Amino acid sequence: MDRYELRRLDYSLTPDHEALQAAYRDFFKTHCPIETVRAAEETGFDKTLWERLCAMGATTMALPESAGGDGATLVDLTLVAEEIGRSLAPVPWIDHVCAARLLARLGAAESDVVQGARLIALDPQHDSVTGSRLIPAGSIADQVIVREGAEVVRLAFDTRPAKVDNIGRLPMAWVDPAAADHRTVLAGGPDVLAEYQRALDEWRLLTAAALVGLVEEALTIAAEFAKTRYTLGVPISTLQGISHPLANIAISVQGGRNLARRAAWFLDNEPDERPELAASAFVFMAEEAAKAATMAVHVQGGLGVSVEAAATAYLVRARGWALAGGDPGASAKYVGELVAARESGKGA
Repeated sequence: MDRYELRRLDYSLTPDHEALQAAYRDFFKTHCPIETVRAAEETGFDKTLWERLCAMGATTMALPESAGGDGATLVDLTLVAEEIGRSLAPVPWIDHVCAARLLARLGAAESDVVQGARLIALDPQHDSVTGSRLIPAGSIADQVIVREGAEVVRLAFDTRPAKVDNIGRLPMAWVDPAAADHRTVLAGGPDVLAEYQRALDEWRLLTAAALVGLVEEALTIAAEFAKTRYTLGVPISTLQGISHPLANIAISVQGGRNLARRAAWFLDNEPDERPELAASAFVFMAEEAAKAATMAVHVQGGLGVSVEAAATAYLVRARGWALAGGDPGASAKYVGELVAARESGKGA
């Protein structure tokens, strides 16, 4: 078995991967404490944090060298997404890089997009819709990329759409293509729609990775509390009713992380071999994140559900981020369709 074949089965990190993730973990620890997260809830966006993140190269790394980027792999990007989820960072990095990567594949990525100076949003819903649609970063984006029939269209508004309040504390807004002040058809046809589907797969993949980081930090918060809270003279962490659910969360974190990295590798290297993996990672983490964050709150009892508790911030985002692209059930149906098509092809 050569090194390439081994990589189809082995998703451990290289020293370079570990250094990359450590750098972004340190960045968010320094620049995105929970106070920063709370302060940005009204708009869903911290402009200063975004500018610092762009200055660190988080947007340029995601784009191919042909578009002026640094050519990072999708595995690299999952590591950044994990740290965004761990810190609950109020920045639309996932939406922007998925849209920017799509523009690069269509030959339409400009320098200010690559650098993050101009924010791009993407409609991440699985099924193409007509009329208004909820866009996760719609209230802060300079441009929005959507599908309209067989075409991919870039929209811009002289006045950005108003933010819609949402449980995930995202800068979400209703975007109506018919109301756009500027509308550009980028390209059309089956190949272009396939590229858009690739962008959706990348969005699901990176959202799944962000949920992994979110859940792991929620687990840490709950576990630290359980080690210091006593009942009948013993830490509550020693009780099976606490320790076993926390162990289950740890299993979910590792399972989701492995699945996301596996999906990232295949999407980069053999996209036609296992096309269902990215959506599978998203569906898995969308369900597990809500359950895990709820359990983290339960461990802390009344304290956990208080507005000031960090666990509450993780709970609402665990539920809201998973719904940013619409019903995760649509992604589950998509997984089923891909697997059914592959199995029927084998039997033909």
